[in-house]
This record gives sequence, C-alpha cells and structure tokens, in this order.
Amino acid sequence: MQKYNRLSLFFTIAILINVDVLAQHLVNEPDLKVNKQRIEQHILELSKFGRDSMGRGNRVAFSKGDIKGRAFIYELMKKAGLTVHIDAAGNIVGSRAGRDSILLPIAMGSHTDMVPHGGNYDGVVGVISAIEVIQVLQEHHILTQHPLQVIDFTDEEGGVIGSHAMAGNLNQTALHEISSSGLTIAEGIRAIGGNPDKLVEAKKPKGSLAAYLELHIEQGNFLENEKKDIGIVEGIVGIEEWEVTINGFANHAGTTPMLHRQDALLAAAKLIVAINEVVKALPGRQVCNVGKIAVEPGAPNVIPGKAVMSLELRDLDEKMIWDMFKAIEVRADSIATETGTRIKFNNLHISSAPALMNRRIQDIIQASATQLGYTYKVMPSGAGHDAQEMALLAPAGMIFIPSVGGISHSPKEYSTPDAISKGANILLQSILKLDQQ
Repeated sequence: MQKYNRLSLFFTIAILINVDVLAQHLVNEPDLKVNKQRIEQHILELSKFGRDSMGRGNRVAFSKGDIKGRAFIYELMKKAGLTVHIDAAGNIVGSRAGRDSILLPIAMGSHTDMVPHGGNYDGVVGVISAIEVIQVLQEHHILTQHPLQVIDFTDEEGGVIGSHAMAGNLNQTALHEISSSGLTIAEGIRAIGGNPDKLVEAKKPKGSLAAYLELHIEQGNFLENEKKDIGIVEGIVGIEEWEVTINGFANHAGTTPMLHRQDALLAAAKLIVAINEVVKALPGRQVCNVGKIAVEPGAPNVIPGKAVMSLELRDLDEKMIWDMFKAIEVRADSIATETGTRIKFNNLHISSAPALMNRRIQDIIQASATQLGYTYKVMPSGAGHDAQEMALLAPAGMIFIPSVGGISHSPKEYSTPDAISKGANILLQSILKLDQQ
C-alpha cells in the first residue's frame, strides 16, 4: 500500500509537470486564438449603455451611462477570473496572479468612456480584448509567470485623467475643471467610486510594471488604404497648444477705407493660411490645426477689432514642434505689420510630451504578426492615448487595427470583427511572449 501511494504521488507530480510543460508549449502555438464572436458580443452589450433619446452613443466620462458601462466592465472582469478593484482615480483594475509572485505585473487596457455622440470602438476594443485575453488563458488553464493586470482608465477623452493620475501627473487644479458630464473632475471621480482626496494612492512608482500594452483602433485610414492588418505604433506624438489673440481696431464697415483698416479677422485668416504653409513646407509627418476662433464684436457692419483662435501642433519630435512654432512666429510678425494688428501667442501649458514606444515590445508585436501571418505597418499615433502616460512608468507598446473609412469620434466609427480579433490575437501572443522574457 505504501509503495502504491509513492507511485501515485510520483505520477501525480509527473502529470503536473507535464501540464506545466504543455502550457509552456501552448504559449508558443499560433493556434491559441481569441473568441471573435464573444468579443463582438461584449462590445455590442457595452454600446447599449449611455445612449441618448436619439439612440446615439453618449457615454461621456462620469455620466449615468458611463457609470452603468463601468459596472458592466467590472462584472466582465470578475467573470473572467480577475480580482477587481477601483483605485482612488476611479480606474478599474483587474488582477490575475502569476506563477512567480516576485515578478512585476504585465498590464494591458484602454478606456470605455467616449466623446459626446462618439463611436462604440474607440478605447472599448482595447479593454474588451484585454479581458478576452484573460478569458482565453483561463479556458486553456495557462498560468503566466508574471501577474497580469487589465485596466479601464478613467476619462481618457477628457484628458487621460486616470492614466495621468497613475503616472502621478494629475494636479489639484485639473480636479476643478468641468468635464463633459457637467461635473468637475473631482466630483466625477467620486461618482465612479474613486477618491480625489487620496489620488496619491492611485500613483504607481516608475518601474512597478514589467510592461504595458494597449490595443486601439487607428482612428485614421493608413492601415485600410494600405490593406494592412496591424499597425505597430512607434510612438505617440507630442502636442502643444496655444491661444492666439489678434488685436486690431473695431470701426464702421461702411465708412472706413480698405487701406485704413486694422481688421483682426483678416489677420487671423492670413495667419491660418501661413500656419498651414509653414507646417506643410517642412519634411516629416508633423501636423497642425486651428479648430476654434471667436471674433469681436461680431456684427456684420463692424470691422472685427479682436480675434482669438486656437493653435495646435503635433509631432513625434518635440524639437520639430518648436521649430514649427518659431517659423509661425516669424510669419505672424510679418502679418501683424501688414495688417496693422498685434498678434500674441499664449502657450496653454497643457501639452503632452512625445512618447516613444519600447523597441523591444515593437519587435515582439512584429514577431507575433509574422507568426500569425498578419500584414503590418510601423507607424506613429497622431492621437493621444493612455499609453502615453503609462510609458512614463514602464516599457509600453501599442497595437492599431484598421478603422473603416478612417472615421472616429463619430457614430459611424467602425472596425470589423475580423480586424478586432486579429488585434486581440496579436495582444494575446505579445503578452505571452513578454511573459517568457
């Protein structure tokens, strides 16, 4: 009997070892795939929260729809086997233990809030796919060496609030700003279960994560136009913003000769054209935008005496941003002299620094794409993302999937189930490869 027990123990240990070896073998198998139908079902279920009376998506951060949607994500994480909590900034964090508790966690995620009348895929694809990765690991009884985390970040659309807090960059002034829901950021954080008085508890020390990965829709049309399955993000552009004030002289539009006018709106128009010319003349992928302008006094029969407009410059290279601005200042001086106006630039100091994605993680994403037979393109991200803040804490990587028609921040925003599943499969394989390093 004692001999039998020893043999039984021996075979039990052998089976456990083989199961572990099998799991390690499965990690390298490209046929370990996500459930495309389940991902699409979860995206559609989430899309039901926050619709307005016209059926449009309106799940802005801290709204009733956002609160209900977050409750859905919270439960989805729990069903996938994650231990879930809400941190002081309102981020939903799901955790899964690894075989080696000493190893740092690998995190993945995005956001589920949307812009007013936005689409159902921006941010959502990243959160739902990250939960799906956990679900697949659970179903195949694969326990990674590293602990894993899935994060649904708070109010990405209102200024990457949750990831800003996690990186320790959310200041008290920002808490008093009014969000799209009508609540202040502080009130909104309380509404979703956070505590703005204890934001320091949401901060993660630099180096506290092994890596961070984010899957996201491209929000442009490069991948679709070039018929690529996957975008490997090399970096997220930096953004600088200015308020530009042009002061002229308001006067009667019928009695003031054309040569004697100090037309602030005319100067603004010339400046907008000049900005476009400056940015297009420089080599590279930099972009500019003037998206807002206000004119005073705003009457049909009065020459505009004042114009206030926005200016935004974006590029992966911070030096390029400031080179563009200096060239714009030179053109502005010339326009001011020509029009008899005064042009002043006020930097708003709400900029996002360029964030390069980790080269090793880019290589892992590329290896996963090659393994799965997916085509890919290495590209920058022209939009800001939570990965921009997370890159301050850990090596970070981003995976893009095509956006149909390049449309985003719109009810017509769409990525196909096939495109989403390919992105989720890349996320799965990349997480497993990172786990082995």
